[in-house]
Amino acid sequence: MNFITAAYTDIGIKKSTNQDSLLIQQAETDYGTVLLSVMCDGMGGLAKGEVASACVIRMFSSWFQNELPQLLYSGFKQETLRQSWDNLIFRACSAVKGYGERCGISLGTTCAALLIIGDAYYILNVGDSRIYLISDDVYQLTKDQTYVQREMDANRMTYEQSLVDPQRSVLLQCIGASNVVEPDYYVGSVMPEQSFLLCCDGFRHVVDPAEFYQYLNPSAAKDKETMRENLQYLTELNKQRQETDNISAALIRTCR
Repeated sequence: MNFITAAYTDIGIKKSTNQDSLLIQQAETDYGTVLLSVMCDGMGGLAKGEVASACVIRMFSSWFQNELPQLLYSGFKQETLRQSWDNLIFRACSAVKGYGERCGISLGTTCAALLIIGDAYYILNVGDSRIYLISDDVYQLTKDQTYVQREMDANRMTYEQSLVDPQRSVLLQCIGASNVVEPDYYVGSVMPEQSFLLCCDGFRHVVDPAEFYQYLNPSAAKDKETMRENLQYLTELNKQRQETDNISAALIRTCR
């Protein structure tokens, strides 16, 4: 599998710092081209969220360069990847929490990671950044680890209620500010002419999936330049609709 990639990030209309961090890396291997993309959203209500998100991005980048080759060399297995990512998240939590304790501050970050090897994708998710698959429609691949999502799953809240609930931004866990972090994992198949969208919550609060599809489906965003232009367009659309958070997204298009 080959890839065309683009990314865009914006501080937004209200925040004084951009607490989002993102990563896209590729490598040629015996398994073909392997791609890793990660989206981290530093916690807006916590000090130094940009430090937490950047720290986790650096750790995933190092993992991709130093640990993934060993996983591939020894014969790649889904269970081994999950163990490796569990260890990575544990180290990330310790690093972020330790920094906060030394500085006397509280900080944390979400993390949504996508790894594509061969014809399969592997996803890790902590928090409420999201990964979507865009092909004939828009499919949300991750489930938010939030209070309102938990209440909806338990049939104690409707989707419409979740949009206006005062606790709609409350996370159940995040890297750095939670004592225990249990990532969600997802696995699926990859086909040519699909797109994967990784985004922070600021990118999708006031823009709906139909608009994602209109501008980011593989037919509408065929090349790197158009992909980036359309990400920028949706970012500006968010700002016009008064989204107050940082706004960031990465788009990966698969091709032969």
